[in-house]
Amino acid sequence: MQGLKRLIGGDVGNAAGHKNMMHLIQLRWIAVVGQVTTIAVASLGFGLKLPVVYMLEVLACLIAFNLASQLRWHEWRPVTNNQLFLALLVDVISLTAQLHLSGGITNPFVFLYLLQVILSSVLLEVWSTWAIVAITSVCLTGLAMFSAPLPLPPDYRNGVFSLYVQGMLICFLLNAALLVSFITRINANLRAGDAELASLRQREAEKEHIVRMGLLASGAAHELGTPLATLSVILGDWKRMREVASNPVMLEEIEEMQTQLKRCKSIVSGILLSAGEVRGESSARTTIGAFLDQLVAEWRGSRPAPLAYANRIALEVPVVFDTALKQMIYNILDNAAEASPVWLSMEAELAGNMLILSVTDAGPGFVPAMLEEFGKPYQSSKGRPGGGLGLFLSVNVARTLGGTVSARNLPERGAVVQVRLPLWALKVESEATHGR
Repeated sequence: MQGLKRLIGGDVGNAAGHKNMMHLIQLRWIAVVGQVTTIAVASLGFGLKLPVVYMLEVLACLIAFNLASQLRWHEWRPVTNNQLFLALLVDVISLTAQLHLSGGITNPFVFLYLLQVILSSVLLEVWSTWAIVAITSVCLTGLAMFSAPLPLPPDYRNGVFSLYVQGMLICFLLNAALLVSFITRINANLRAGDAELASLRQREAEKEHIVRMGLLASGAAHELGTPLATLSVILGDWKRMREVASNPVMLEEIEEMQTQLKRCKSIVSGILLSAGEVRGESSARTTIGAFLDQLVAEWRGSRPAPLAYANRIALEVPVVFDTALKQMIYNILDNAAEASPVWLSMEAELAGNMLILSVTDAGPGFVPAMLEEFGKPYQSSKGRPGGGLGLFLSVNVARTLGGTVSARNLPERGAVVQVRLPLWALKVESEATHGR
């Protein structure tokens, strides 16, 4: 389980890493536009003598790298820390080359190194961040030692009219705007990744809970098998006794007890089938309409609540239904019948490749807190210990099949629980394979 959690965490982290890589690619395109503009303004507007040819060559290399990155990462792929580190390292090298050609440490845009350091602290692991700090420090030292100063007039006393001061102001505004824009988006990615990871961990915890309940139910079913068989034998003996056979009232009561006993044995068998105890009988080939018609007939025969049933499925698709799915629908109908014992309905229809079952009741509806936590264990308005497990199990069975279970209250009174299941999860396997 710990390995599975690490795998889940890695998948979520890779998804966030891909989004962050795309943000870096966008940032690099902004850097390309900014460098072209700066070179043009400095050389043509202010008449500064810059090695434009060499600077454009560095810019061409940066464009080629970004195009390659765009082609590689335009489709979703997992992005590791090392790949993000390499991307930031290329940006640092490109910035260093441009600064070396345009005044070194005397260039006011030297403070763009801070942008690289801050981005690395947000995107990378600790060792990678400190590596970027060390590399940028070495680059700054090299620029101070080996680069020719920028030929700017010493007019610092002119304040904002000084070219150097204007360059620093532009650099500051550029740093601030880019940091606010991109770090906000990066943090949003991190928060979304954390939320997804929390959701996946919650699902894993729920699955563990289901496994424990399944083991408990399977064990209870085994234990109940013997006393139920004993009761069946005793009731059969009583029915053949002369005193009972001659008493119509007692005979009717014993027959009712035998009917309820058969239902109990059927429930126990269903638990064992769902747990995989009996192989080859836990699923059956049928069609969607036939399965639902039979399910409704069985439910009506064992429950006193009136059920209005509408089957709007015109196309009969061969499918395989197992006991777990049958029990899931039973749970939803039972909950609706408890909330509305005088009336409930179920409608079945196909919408594209989805089977949609809508169960409607005329009860008081769900309280807002239950709708917010719908499908979570022990969320129930019945006020008894262990309540709410029926809908919890139904939600997880649907989720296992790639579907969903949702609930909403009607405007005046009542509620609707809707089950959506993809047909590919229900179709006969051989036919689905043949279709492909």
